Amino acid sequence: MTEQGERAGAGDAAALEARAEDFRGRFRRLEEEIARVIVGHQEVVRQVLVAVVAGGHALLEGVPGLGKTLLVRTLAAATRLGYQRIQFTPDLMPADIVGTQVVVEDERGRKRFEFQRGPVFGQVVLADEINRATPKTQSALLEAMQEHAVTASGTRHTLPEPFFVLATQNPIEMEGTYPLPEAQLDRFLYKVQVRPSGADELVEVLRRTTGAVSSVPEAVCGAEDLLAMQALAREVPLAEHVYRYAAGLCLATHPDAEGAPEGVRRFVRYGSSPRGAQALVAGAKVLALTRGRLHASAQDLRDAAHAALRHRVLLNFEGEAEGMKPDAVVDQVLEAVPDVPREVGRLLGAR
Repeated sequence: MTEQGERAGAGDAAALEARAEDFRGRFRRLEEEIARVIVGHQEVVRQVLVAVVAGGHALLEGVPGLGKTLLVRTLAAATRLGYQRIQFTPDLMPADIVGTQVVVEDERGRKRFEFQRGPVFGQVVLADEINRATPKTQSALLEAMQEHAVTASGTRHTLPEPFFVLATQNPIEMEGTYPLPEAQLDRFLYKVQVRPSGADELVEVLRRTTGAVSSVPEAVCGAEDLLAMQALAREVPLAEHVYRYAAGLCLATHPDAEGAPEGVRRFVRYGSSPRGAQALVAGAKVLALTRGRLHASAQDLRDAAHAALRHRVLLNFEGEAEGMKPDAVVDQVLEAVPDVPREVGRLLGAR
């Protein structure tokens, strides 16, 4: 390599490292700003941010009152993004989400149809209690989540970027709910479990919410900053054996796959789609950047596995009857699938 080429390479490496450092700083500031409002739930906040920076959508599951809606609203404020909330109810119609054609009259009295945009035309869209709407209404989000666009009366309308859906659902109240179809669940990059706070966290919640002054988040980045973070995350490389490890984790969730653990063969009806492997890799890339690395490792994949796969592992009747949890299945998959190439593993074993 010539001296000029070496200088160019060093300059590219320095520029990449500077972008990575800016990424880490912005991600950390987002976490800190959200923590000013949200007490505890550090792992929940991090998983939601990872999903957003990876360019995906997240489903937050937890009982009422844990701050899921507040978390989404705080995230929108901290990123200066357009926030829209859709309260899902059994009588909600697809047009209430996407929008509809309305008759308008101009100054000359002439009438025409004009598309009135629905609340899906936001950047941070909160689908609150998404499982309370009928499947027909739930499906109104499918095109938006996959294509970042909606079609109404034969016309395609592009949604603003960045765009992501953060949906909430209550796991314990089944009356008047419609479980999300598998195709809808698969559109969510992550499913995040929001669990109740501990005693100390609850005391701090009481201090913050019953006093005279409540915390207000400050904007620490904007749409362009977030798009730049998403672009950098996609550039993070993976070694060939890490890609194969991601594929192996995904395939091991299928009961008929070679090497699937006993719990998968016994309790799982269907395993993860290829979107699960994509979610593993996308999440691992973001985690790698937050940890100061410019490459994703097998450990990053393991840390992303539960959020990426738990909603893509569908239990059979025996699994439901035995009280098996998808997270326990993912644990077995992580235990069963080796995270190094088989050739390297054999060499290490021989020594």
